[in-house]
Amino acid sequence: MAKWLKRGATAQTKKDQDRKVRDIVESTLDDIEQRGDVAVRELSIKFDNWDRDSYRLSDREIQDAIDSLTAQNLKDIEFAQTQVRNFAQIQRASMTDVEVETLPGVILGHKNLPVNAAGCYVPGGKYPLLASAHMSVITAKVAGVPRIVTCAPPFNGKPAPAIVAAQAMAGADEIYALGGIQAIGAMALGTETIAPVDMLVGPGNAFVAEAKRQLFGRVGIDLFAGPTETMVIADETVDGEICATDLLGQAEHGPDSPCVLITTSEALAKDTMAEIERLLKILPTAEYARKAWDTFGEVIVCEDEDEMIKVADEIASEHVQVMTKNPDYFLENMSNYGALFLGPRTNVAYGDKTIGTNHTLPTKKACRYTGGLWVGKFLKTCTYQRITTDEATTLIGEYCSRLCALEGFAGHGEQANIRVRRYGKRNVPYAGVATPSEFTKAD
Repeated sequence: MAKWLKRGATAQTKKDQDRKVRDIVESTLDDIEQRGDVAVRELSIKFDNWDRDSYRLSDREIQDAIDSLTAQNLKDIEFAQTQVRNFAQIQRASMTDVEVETLPGVILGHKNLPVNAAGCYVPGGKYPLLASAHMSVITAKVAGVPRIVTCAPPFNGKPAPAIVAAQAMAGADEIYALGGIQAIGAMALGTETIAPVDMLVGPGNAFVAEAKRQLFGRVGIDLFAGPTETMVIADETVDGEICATDLLGQAEHGPDSPCVLITTSEALAKDTMAEIERLLKILPTAEYARKAWDTFGEVIVCEDEDEMIKVADEIASEHVQVMTKNPDYFLENMSNYGALFLGPRTNVAYGDKTIGTNHTLPTKKACRYTGGLWVGKFLKTCTYQRITTDEATTLIGEYCSRLCALEGFAGHGEQANIRVRRYGKRNVPYAGVATPSEFTKAD
């Protein structure tokens, strides 16, 4: 039976926090919808101490941001964006339009159509997380989205040059220096100066994630991507230092980031906990990582690999780093995760920044029913139908007519009947409640 050496916050604590966030977001979105730009400006001043005539960056500002970076900075961004673009193109190529004749004269098909406008949120209040620009904007571009809007909060009192450069290099059409609920609300609801989008994507803090959740239906969203979560699954083949490093490497995202170790080795568990305490004394981002570890950190010792898989699937973490004798066993048998990182040579930071897979991933157990952001999220798979012969419409129509009568849908039935009469020259009643002559236009 699994043994917890350390537990995180209780479910009730998490529920209470979620309720507070939900109430704040609901009233804020209502304010944005009612007052538009005025509300957005007030919120930006209140939360980011940020005010300007227009929150959209000019071409000159964008170019100045790019010019402020070193040649190596730009090469590094280009490398990361190339990896993301390459994998997104491979994913797009896997999605094909289809058209097939399922019966003689019956043509069915589907087309993969991009949404018309996407809003991409790039978090950057605590850190300038330029990688989120690659993940959202490039993926939307590869999908063929015609209008791509980006929002990122100011960093240290001004737009973060690296984020702005990444947004522009990725191909964003409109770049706004806005953060938080006000950015999400402005993109989804629209204001006097910001046209609304059809879909919202990108990670963010609890308030950003909740705003997306509340706006779902009004617009599409990629997934529920709130505060980052990480899990390390390890055995005695690795040591506590690498496990602690991988846990704290994600805990630094913020004080509400869960980090979990699952292992079959109690010695490794204790070694990892000791290493975490050592690293927290020297880690520059320990202010956030300490709170996350103290509040949401967990250490679980399991009897074997199968129990590790069971516990891991119950927790359903966003990132899962597997460092065991046979990492592929987890690839073959786990079902609930946002992304897997197999073996000690890879890690979550690679996925976050450079390797090419998308880092916008499901949190709060959403990986039980969805994967992460990818090209397919920006595409609508829309079907179409075509019937080319009298015989085909008669065949389909007769089946349709009888099934409509079985359901009592008289109007539906007549859609079939009129075609059977016209193209099949057959005398069919109107769902059994009237004669054909009553529904047939006189010559």
